[in-house]
Amino acid sequence: MKPGDDPDPSRLVLGIETSCDETAAAVVERGVRVRSSVVATQHELHQEYGGVVPEIASRAHLERILPVVRAAVTEAGITLRDVDAVAVGHRPGLIGALLVGTSAAKGLALALDVPLIGVDHVHAHLVAGMLDREPPPFPALGLVASGGHSSIYLVEDPVRPRLLGRTIDDAVGEAFDKVAAMLDLGHPGGPAVEKLAESGDATAFDLPVANLGRGSLDFSFSGLKTAVLYAARGHPGRVPPVLDDRRRADLAASFQAAAIKALRRNLRRAFEAHPRIRSLLVGGGVTANGPIRAMLESECGERDVECRLAPLRWCVDNAAMIAALGDRHLEAGKRDPLELAPAATTRTDPVPD
Repeated sequence: MKPGDDPDPSRLVLGIETSCDETAAAVVERGVRVRSSVVATQHELHQEYGGVVPEIASRAHLERILPVVRAAVTEAGITLRDVDAVAVGHRPGLIGALLVGTSAAKGLALALDVPLIGVDHVHAHLVAGMLDREPPPFPALGLVASGGHSSIYLVEDPVRPRLLGRTIDDAVGEAFDKVAAMLDLGHPGGPAVEKLAESGDATAFDLPVANLGRGSLDFSFSGLKTAVLYAARGHPGRVPPVLDDRRRADLAASFQAAAIKALRRNLRRAFEAHPRIRSLLVGGGVTANGPIRAMLESECGERDVECRLAPLRWCVDNAAMIAALGDRHLEAGKRDPLELAPAATTRTDPVPD
């Protein structure tokens, strides 16, 4: 072997993801090339409840985890013995759901005698736009917009993203889902709100966008959500409005426009505070929204910053991003003990002054 040669040019990491209502497994080579990705969704199990039921989600993960792992290994054209490490999303998420994935990963790592690597699910969304592509230029800003998280990061190294701002209440995806419920659009709500908004007037309702202080990069969507509730169903003690098709469409469009305005404002503040930024890393289910993607591309274009939007298949929860970030941790020398515990929350370390 020549000096500088990679001792393991085809390193394979098996990723496992069970943080919410997707049971997923994937095999990624060298942290970039996706050899396989299998996702079993649970939408049909939770639809009648209008949201994810933790106990139902956990039981579904138990039933599906081993078949999904087997399918991912088969799709990758390998055997389990070819796996060099097992990465698992162990935070944040539903504890019961995380326990299923974490336990499976521990068992596999022990049986295969390979490293176990715990991965922060939110941080993994930041590398989703790097799958099957060359790495972006750094430093970067990172935006994660999902059902449970709305966060902005400074990313000089994907292994150690530094939190700049986050939601103090509802996440943007959670707001989309709750607005969908108010408008009787079903679950999951994000795609339904986006589709209905296409036929609505985004200026019909003057909805609030929370401002948490000049320069703050934190988000708040609870006030926006409540404003939509009153516009849809009326204020207590007053005659409720008629929620016909036109009003529903206008509310969907006005809500989506306000949510985009909140994301744009904080993103602009982050760019202004960090003028050396060369790229924007974007992930999370909400970033599959067409108007949001268009806004992000426009903001990056104005600054000559590379916009790394995750392809639609990698916006939703998946194990390929878990394996990819797990590979980067492995390369940095990280190994986790079999005592690795799941956690409901993500790390929220702020950027030091």
